[in-house]
Amino acid sequence: MDGHDDEMKDNMPSPTNSQKTVSDDEEIDYSIKPEFYDSDLDVKDESWVQKKRKGRASDAVLSCPACFTTLCLECQRHEKYVTQYRAVFVVNCKIGSDQVIHQKGTKPRRGKSGRQSSEIETVPAGNQTFKHVCCLVCSTEVGVIDEDEVYHFFNVLPSES
Repeated sequence: MDGHDDEMKDNMPSPTNSQKTVSDDEEIDYSIKPEFYDSDLDVKDESWVQKKRKGRASDAVLSCPACFTTLCLECQRHEKYVTQYRAVFVVNCKIGSDQVIHQKGTKPRRGKSGRQSSEIETVPAGNQTFKHVCCLVCSTEVGVIDEDEVYHFFNVLPSES
């Protein structure tokens, strides 16, 4: 290397030294009330949810696992499968009419020794028809709806109600 190359390096600004680093805290003016802040918002939200539920209790508030959109404010947790819920009143859900799922009544399971197992599926006898239920916002499949218009959610994020 000759001396000319060294001069060019010295004259080029360094990316780390070219600008003063400013923290976000230094740019925020805390003397001005934030535009979107409401100290009573939690109380208002709770009141709105209680009005929608009409005083009924719920096991959870269900949200879409992909976009976190609220899907159900009032549901009941499955006794055996604790990650599944059923509900009648939902929001932000669309029913897929293009695919119908048929489920026949199940027979008692047989264990390895051939005897009947005490674990029997809780599906009523006869055929059942289900349709896919998806999130209205992002189209993620979140469950199914049966012939009695009861929603069965299995792909949701529950939160305490």
